[in-house]
Amino acid sequence: MMLSRVADTLYWLSRYLERAEHTARLLDLQLHLMLDQTDANPGARWERMLANIHLDSALVPVDDPYDITHSLTFDVANDSSILACISAARENARHVREQISSEMWEQLNRLYFQIKSSNIDLIWNDQPHEFFGSVKEGVHLFQGITDSTMSNGEGWRFIQVGRYIERASMIARLVDVHYRYFGIANLHETVKTSFLEWVGLLKACTAYEAYCKVYTANLRPATIAEFLILNAEFPHTLRFSVDRIYEALQAIANTTESKRAKHVNRLAGRLDAMLDYGQVDEIVTGGLHQFLEEIQMQCTHIHNAITSAYIVYPADEFVS
Repeated sequence: MMLSRVADTLYWLSRYLERAEHTARLLDLQLHLMLDQTDANPGARWERMLANIHLDSALVPVDDPYDITHSLTFDVANDSSILACISAARENARHVREQISSEMWEQLNRLYFQIKSSNIDLIWNDQPHEFFGSVKEGVHLFQGITDSTMSNGEGWRFIQVGRYIERASMIARLVDVHYRYFGIANLHETVKTSFLEWVGLLKACTAYEAYCKVYTANLRPATIAEFLILNAEFPHTLRFSVDRIYEALQAIANTTESKRAKHVNRLAGRLDAMLDYGQVDEIVTGGLHQFLEEIQMQCTHIHNAITSAYIVYPADEFVS
């Protein structure tokens, strides 16, 4: 069984990078949507974005996009900022250099110094889209290098669990915030108002093109929810993410006889079944907000169970 310190470090390394990529994507999207002048209350978009990353709009005023972008990109005092997340990921990687490949370390180092050498005035007055695109590409490159150069053993699986728990939690929150704001009264009707906002939701999950290939460009709240929650093939959906969590945890559990590991698997299996057998009409009838809150709660329970089973555990519980 992998040392708990190493497992914890790899797990959080992956979560921090996924969080940084998500924040970069949302900021890039928000700055693009600023070009649309039809929104009577542009501050509402920023409020929704801050809610998506669990930041209090009272702490980050929404009336100045410059200040928001600075806070979420370069403010190391803000734990959710891109620089803070990349810095934390790099520090975690430094502690487990012997567990990751040299290519992984080099790529993470490049990404860190790229962001560290920039500043808000430089990207704001030049090309913010290019900057945030380079952050997203840098994280994607790290993930690809990880899958290509790291043995697919326990360490790699903890990285997968971290990535997809973070992703599942963020997608559930993103969809929940959006549907609570725009409502689901006309679930099966084509979107006629706030069209760009629904496109924005799909793009926030990198899913617009993938959605159109399944449903065409006919945007309906029901099919958007169905795709982002229940599609098993696209990497930025709830079901895909939870499938990967369950697979990785099963593989990790096969290396130990721990009862706590079996408990983690049961929790992940229960969440996987919720999505595997879910139907969008039934989910909406039962309460979309309640369903998505339950997903987030289950992700938190799985995280806590992972900590209990693999990070802080009685040493004599494991068979040598």
